[in-house]
Amino acid sequence: MEKIISYPLSAIYYLLFGTTLAFFHVVQWICFNLFGYKAHKKSVDVLSFFLVANTYVLGTRYKVSGLEKLPIDTPLIIASNHQSLYDITSICWFMRKVHPKFISKIELGKGIPSISYNLNHGGSVLIDRKDPKQALTAIRVMAEYIETNKRSAVIFPEGTRSKTGRPRPFAENGLKILCKYAPSAYVVPVTINNAWKMTKWGSFPLGLGNHIELIIHDPIPVKAKPFAELFAETEQTVIGSIKL
Repeated sequence: MEKIISYPLSAIYYLLFGTTLAFFHVVQWICFNLFGYKAHKKSVDVLSFFLVANTYVLGTRYKVSGLEKLPIDTPLIIASNHQSLYDITSICWFMRKVHPKFISKIELGKGIPSISYNLNHGGSVLIDRKDPKQALTAIRVMAEYIETNKRSAVIFPEGTRSKTGRPRPFAENGLKILCKYAPSAYVVPVTINNAWKMTKWGSFPLGLGNHIELIIHDPIPVKAKPFAELFAETEQTVIGSIKL
C-alpha cells in the first residue's frame, strides 16, 4: 500500500524538486555574478531549505542533534557516512552556518540545474574517481581553501552510497590529505540514519514517512593525535551510531 500511495506523491515531489532547481539556478547566477560569494551563499541556503521542505510531501521528517558542538570561524572536516542524495541536502541546510563544501564526483558538475552551478562556483571540488592523481590534487585544493577561508569540507570516506544503510569500510586517503593541508581544522564525525530508505525502491517511487537523523559528534582537533588514531576514532564514532 505504501508503494502505491508513493507513486502520485513522488510525482508531486519531483515536480517541486525540478521547479526548485530551475528557479534557483537563475537566482544563483544573479547572486554570484552581480553580488559575489556572500549573496551566492545565501541563495544556496534558501535553495537547501526548499530542497529539504519539498521532502515533507513524502512525509519525511528530520531530527538533528549536536549542532551546538560545531566550532565557528575555524576550518572543519565533516566526515559522514553516505546513504543518499538526502544526506547532502540535509547537511547543506542544517549545517549551513559552517559553510559546507563538497568533494563530489565530476559527473555532477555538468547538466544539473542549481546543483552543478553550486558545485562549480560555491567552493566545492569535483574529482574524477578514475584518476587518483587528479582526485588527490583536488582534495588538497579543498583543504587549502578551508584552511584559508575557515569553511568546511564534507567528505564521505565510504566513497559511495550504502543502499541498505549498512556502512562500508572507510578509505583514508581523502581524509588524510584534508588533515595534512588543513592542520588547524577540526574533524567532525557525523552519522546519518534512515536517508537510504528514501530510495529503497530506487529513484521512483520514493519511500514515505522516513525520519532522517543527523548526529553531530564531538569535533576532534587535527593536531590532537596522530592521523591513524584520528582516522580510527572518526570511523568508529560514525559507524557506532548507525541504526539498522
